[in-house]
Amino acid sequence: MKIKLGHNFEEIIGVENLLEAWQEFVRGKRAKRDVQEFSLRLMNNIFSLHQDLANHTYKHGAYQAFKINDPKPRDIHKASVRDRLLHHAVYRKLYPFFERVFIADSFSCRLGKGTHKAINRFRAFAYKVGKNNTKTCWILKCDIKKFFASIDHEILKEILAKHIADKNTLWLLDEIIDSFRSVREEVGLPLGNLTSQLLVNIYMNEFDRFVKHKLKAKFYIRYADDFILLSDDRKWLEDRVEPIKELLKNNLKLEIHENKIQIKTLSSGVDFLGWVHFPDHRVLRTKTKKRMFKRITVSSAPETMNSYLGLLKHGNTKKIVSSLGF
Repeated sequence: MKIKLGHNFEEIIGVENLLEAWQEFVRGKRAKRDVQEFSLRLMNNIFSLHQDLANHTYKHGAYQAFKINDPKPRDIHKASVRDRLLHHAVYRKLYPFFERVFIADSFSCRLGKGTHKAINRFRAFAYKVGKNNTKTCWILKCDIKKFFASIDHEILKEILAKHIADKNTLWLLDEIIDSFRSVREEVGLPLGNLTSQLLVNIYMNEFDRFVKHKLKAKFYIRYADDFILLSDDRKWLEDRVEPIKELLKNNLKLEIHENKIQIKTLSSGVDFLGWVHFPDHRVLRTKTKKRMFKRITVSSAPETMNSYLGLLKHGNTKKIVSSLGF
């Protein structure tokens, strides 16, 4: 039996929760014009939002679309301040609950996780599978096509209903989910929403549990749409590819990139989360390195340099650090 969310609708939309959500949302954004305009009549705006939610007259607004390169081109959709405030209020109540539902080895958009924790977990798994580099460690690496743009709304709502009994909370989540579509109706989540980060993890938790409990994958890591399985048996990994594809297609309406399915040995170098991993070291991916030097050329501000130095300490990068003058 699925465990159920303890918070009710009134707690999520309560003025106290909206005020606390505002304090979190506004950090680093006080200079933004739209944030300043909203804050001029802050309490009126919060009471108005609360009233619309309580009366079920709330309607999510439109999105402002723009593109970024991070590093590949991405379409970002930004909601209004009012709607983003609501996203924070919802996230504050839902995230702690679903954090207990997720498996330990999904690392994207979770407190205390992230890319560095994921690559360290990868190294720990590789040592175990390779018996401290005395056996061959095989790695199956896959990623999902158009991840955010392919999330099916109805499937997502069915998953949420397994964990949330409160009908009003489900109504609110439906309003957020249905506020956006990608290529067609009832498909896709916007990259710019805080709630989207949580919702895709809830969606993919179905896959995570399938891999762990049905496929019996002891050594599995997922970061957003990238995932890997490790084993000392290449055939075992090969036999898992079709069940993975079928589960994603039939249960979640997702597809993996056929031409990006890789089964490689660790000793040949495995590209994962910006690093190429080997049995006893890791080196920065060439594309990541070029992007870093390009950004430093544009801006060598202390914050930029410190950010990259923080990244570089996680691998074998003495020559790169030296070339930066450190």
